[in-house]
Amino acid sequence: MQSDSSPTLVLPPMADHQASRLYMVQEHDSNARYAAASMLSPAATVSKVVGERAVHGNCEDPFFVADIGEITRQLNQWKSFLPRVEPFYAVKCNPDHRVVSSLASMNTGFDCASRAEIRQMLDLGVSPDRIIYAHPCKPASHLRFAAENGVDMMTFDNEDELHKIRRLAPNAKAVIRILTDDSKSLCKLGLKFGTPLTNTQYLLETAKSLGINVVGVSFHVGSGCLDENAFADAVSRARYVFDQGKALGFNFTLLDVGGGFPGNNEQSGVTFPKVAKVLNQALNQHFPDTQEDGSCETERIRIIAEPGRYFVASAFNLAVNVVARRVVAESPDEIDASSAFMYYVNDGVYGSFNCIMFDHQVVYPEAVTCNGQLYDSRNDCGANSGSSSSSYECSIWGPTCDSIDCIVPKTDMPELNVGDWLLFRNMGAYTLCAASQFNGFEKSTIVYIDTEN
Repeated sequence: MQSDSSPTLVLPPMADHQASRLYMVQEHDSNARYAAASMLSPAATVSKVVGERAVHGNCEDPFFVADIGEITRQLNQWKSFLPRVEPFYAVKCNPDHRVVSSLASMNTGFDCASRAEIRQMLDLGVSPDRIIYAHPCKPASHLRFAAENGVDMMTFDNEDELHKIRRLAPNAKAVIRILTDDSKSLCKLGLKFGTPLTNTQYLLETAKSLGINVVGVSFHVGSGCLDENAFADAVSRARYVFDQGKALGFNFTLLDVGGGFPGNNEQSGVTFPKVAKVLNQALNQHFPDTQEDGSCETERIRIIAEPGRYFVASAFNLAVNVVARRVVAESPDEIDASSAFMYYVNDGVYGSFNCIMFDHQVVYPEAVTCNGQLYDSRNDCGANSGSSSSSYECSIWGPTCDSIDCIVPKTDMPELNVGDWLLFRNMGAYTLCAASQFNGFEKSTIVYIDTEN
């Protein structure tokens, strides 16, 4: 068993051509400090960042490595697989300034759910017509702010909201949000939002009587959708409501297919290409671009979506430091592969790992260092140790005093020491945005890289 003293990190050598590809910026810090290569593996990149931070005296603090280049790649993939669908990024998923600024510069739209999110986008210079106020139940002051700033596209799913819109946003381009089957999604948003098809006729008639301009239909199959076929069913329902609107004299021109799109490296088996294939087939069936005779569709439907985790999940990796440990064995001399360690790290479920509680995520730790050296699974502790690999049962806990602050209840890891580092990949969605500072632990900072530039 290793000693409990904090080890000195051993950093890998770097080639000169690699050193120009990674820049580090603390959150809200405008001064970029160039470090080493984004061409390294995530674990090696983390180790280099740790080394840079150690020089400035904060080598223990947890941090995200955010790759803006991954967001660019995700957008390019979206355009390739879903060319008819305009992405309106769900700001709530990760409102980080670098993220939304990057997406704004690439002319995406934005799904905003509050006055603050709308203001953030407007302050970036985003045109109001690139924003949808996609919250069916809006505070009056937020609705008034949207209307005063030209954000006219907004959703509703109940009669009271229609009266509110008529009073506070009479020029609204209203979008009726319908209920879909989200039974196979991790977050079942239909419990809270979306009107059933049995009520759409009444709501559209009410909107007509109030003089509200309803321009289309929206839906959301649920966040973390585990069944790509849910999109096909939802598009079919939307077509039904389009036909209802046409019969009432509305000229629907917008279909909002919502969110639920998987990010990169999803564990569920539902991939973006699978979803795109099903969605494209449904759109071509129910909202074709052209008629059978080759003429253009008279409706000319604009199709948008509200992806969140799709863009940012894989762009953020989180590095945490082992600040303490307990040996769960009758005596230190009895540690073996069946004995358990308890590792305490400096971010937890009240911080970035709130995704475990709120977003139903399962996270997977990877050893970055072991006894102060870059971990190599072929060796026991570090690339230079020369001994065979050993794994031990362990659990990983957050830093607060609350016993529910458990990140990983059970896993196998090499024996780690106080001061070693762990990496958690795919941590960009619904993590930092909902983090608190419970017990006085600060939120993890962000180091940015761009592997596309």
